[in-house]
Amino acid sequence: MTGMRHILPEQMLSSLSELLAQRTGLNFPKERWSDLERGMSAAARASGENNVQAYVRRLLSAGLTQHQTEILASHLTVGETYFFRDGKSFELLEQYALPALIHSRRDAGRRLRIWSAGCCTGEEPYSIAMLLDRLLPDHEQWDITLLATDINPQFLRKGADGVYGDWSFRDTPAWIKERYFKKVRQGYFEIHPRIKKRVTFSYLNLADDVYPSLSNNTHAMDLILCRNVLMYFAAAQAAKIAGKLHRALVDDGGLLVSPAEASNTLLAQFAPAYFFSDAAIYRKAAPRETTPAAEAIPFFFPPPETQQPDTPAPTIKPPVPPPDGAAALCVTARLCAGQGRLAEAAGWCEQAIAANRLNPQSHYLLATIRQELGQADAAEQSLKRALYLDPDFVLAYFTLGNLRRSQGRREEAGRYFGNALALLQRRPCHEAIMESDGLTAGRLEDIIRSALDNLPQPCTTGKKH
Repeated sequence: MTGMRHILPEQMLSSLSELLAQRTGLNFPKERWSDLERGMSAAARASGENNVQAYVRRLLSAGLTQHQTEILASHLTVGETYFFRDGKSFELLEQYALPALIHSRRDAGRRLRIWSAGCCTGEEPYSIAMLLDRLLPDHEQWDITLLATDINPQFLRKGADGVYGDWSFRDTPAWIKERYFKKVRQGYFEIHPRIKKRVTFSYLNLADDVYPSLSNNTHAMDLILCRNVLMYFAAAQAAKIAGKLHRALVDDGGLLVSPAEASNTLLAQFAPAYFFSDAAIYRKAAPRETTPAAEAIPFFFPPPETQQPDTPAPTIKPPVPPPDGAAALCVTARLCAGQGRLAEAAGWCEQAIAANRLNPQSHYLLATIRQELGQADAAEQSLKRALYLDPDFVLAYFTLGNLRRSQGRREEAGRYFGNALALLQRRPCHEAIMESDGLTAGRLEDIIRSALDNLPQPCTTGKKH
């Protein structure tokens, strides 16, 4: 609409849109300034501020804290989704991509890693969990990571709660609700605990945070879903995020985007894989000439009716062993872990520890690998050894907190997170944290506070107050 008057001065709107693009990646060009004003008015009210201009002026002068960023994300992002949204995408997943992925991994460790980046209120990752439940009758024999991240903490809390209204089931087959949900009150349904426990919700700002990284479990992914997310970023920021997602995938891993985001320019680093008229998966092409045959486990096969006969894998020389020394061995372990070769990575870590048993970083790295292998007790032992050697090892406390959170041990998780916060408060905000791939003390503190806010609440059913 032309001639529309704004409640905020144009210069203020321009500065605000630049700040949001830098900190959150959200793109508000001039034609969307009316949307920006509505969101800022709501954010100001949520912050207890009656004057939206004064609120925006304070943000522009002082910058955005993590809490303010979360408030803005809650009012500037749209939580419009539902189970099995965009049927063609899930048809592509169910009929081709997931069966091929399962086939390729069945004899290679039975390990799957899938990431819903921009998960909103959880309908997408839970839809994937339900698909895997149907496609994997031996699910308990697999090591499956299903990570769900978003910048909006309110969305994450709803996803972790797992209770949805009728609107989340529009265009969803009735049997899905009957099989995987139970009615908790009129018009609301809770997802089955068996499905809920398979999804891990975690805060992540795609525009700002460090990834891929062992520290936030965003590495060595087999499949990433990033649908209807990149379109909200400015072109340069979207390209930067696409590059990070590319690095977060294992060789031959796949990226599922919405049709509107299927751009050969934006996704130039990727190769085409599966395409329907209304859905697309891109793949991270493996460097076959340098990848040992035993590690090249592609899952992108042609559809069954057009699949070509198997061809023998190329004969390639094995990798050259790394030089001696604990540091070099840890580098090799990280490289292996980043490619999803966890058992091999653990072996390099153990060699590093044998070379220098007093190095806490080696024990910490082994702990993160053991945690991904599902070896929680062994991971805890390694973390406690790291802390014995270095009582100020912040990431060891943080990882123990995450371990306890995943086990539902709320009080212990809170205690470990509290120990990490106490150490962080002694450090400059911009100081890089050891073993964190460049994460700063200030950013880690924000992440821990968000994790504390999202710790599961103790059950109070049947208790009197």
